[in-house]
Amino acid sequence: MTVSPEDHVQARRDLAWAIAVGGSATVAFAGLLFFAWYFAATLFLIFAGILFGVFLNAVTELLGRLVGGGHGLRLTLVCVLLAGLFAGVVVLGGSTIADQAASLSNTIKSQIVNVKTFLDDHGVDTSFLDLGSPEAPGAPPQPRNLPSAGAIASGGGAIVSQTLKLILGTIGAVGNFFIVIFLGLCFGAQPSIYRNGLLRTVPARYRPKATEIVNATGEMLKRWLLAQIITMAAVFAVTSIGLTIIGIPGAFILGIQAGLLAFIPTIGALLGGLIIVLASLASGWVAVASAFVLFLAVHAMESYLLTPLIQQQAIDIPPGTLFATQILLGIVFGLWGLALALPLMAIAKVVMDHWSDDSAEPAAAAAVG
Repeated sequence: MTVSPEDHVQARRDLAWAIAVGGSATVAFAGLLFFAWYFAATLFLIFAGILFGVFLNAVTELLGRLVGGGHGLRLTLVCVLLAGLFAGVVVLGGSTIADQAASLSNTIKSQIVNVKTFLDDHGVDTSFLDLGSPEAPGAPPQPRNLPSAGAIASGGGAIVSQTLKLILGTIGAVGNFFIVIFLGLCFGAQPSIYRNGLLRTVPARYRPKATEIVNATGEMLKRWLLAQIITMAAVFAVTSIGLTIIGIPGAFILGIQAGLLAFIPTIGALLGGLIIVLASLASGWVAVASAFVLFLAVHAMESYLLTPLIQQQAIDIPPGTLFATQILLGIVFGLWGLALALPLMAIAKVVMDHWSDDSAEPAAAAAVG
């Protein structure tokens, strides 16, 4: 079979067009990955604001089922209640939290030193955990040379530099907090405007499917956030009450950190348990064993009671996949990636589920035909 010159030219044009489109798509995808990696902190900050907006919208809708009223009025009531709750915690428990946080920090530091000494006494090299070597009690003071003027100037510059870093870090953290609050209020006040604006960026032929994905993602995030808040509150209450009964100092602040870390599946529970065990070392081995049993009980309550009951329809992701993704995102993007790995995976799962449904329908139709 001979091929006409016109067909040969057309085939070459098609091949060139396919190569051009494939190359452009590859470059665009690489550029998108670089953009996401370079501006990861900003993108995660915006995503946190979106999650807060979804939470406000979920609570507002839940309140509407109870009392009714317009969306704006209900959102205002929710914001006033949350602001009052936050102010009450700061006013009534601010000094307690600060005192317990300082005491807990000193306790954990001293216990880390004790663990390091114990390992050194048993022949384990802990030079990589060098925390300094304070002088032994009663030992004569070691002679020290007076610092030179250059050393004093260098030390003063280091102090100023560290102070500036601390101030800038505090300003950055407070600024990020208010950015998340502002974005959440904007998204929660007019969710339909942002939803419709997002859908307008999708080509018209794909818009119905995009609408389904956006709706499914929003409902999934609402259910998960409400369930997560309930889980965090339960973990905080049980941990703080249990540690108070055991007699561990700083039980309230330990309960707060356990509740906050419950937002991060698997890794958060492990970190919370490690902090609780370190804090209980100063109270004796009975307290350590009791605190460890309490940690296991709280973890069992979270994993086998709360999660199956209130999150069974929210997110269904295999634990191994979730843990591996948390480690990857945590290494690449730091704390943001670790904390937001689960909602990101949940969104990806919703998108993949809808795509797989679309690909299965033509195959099923062909099999029937």
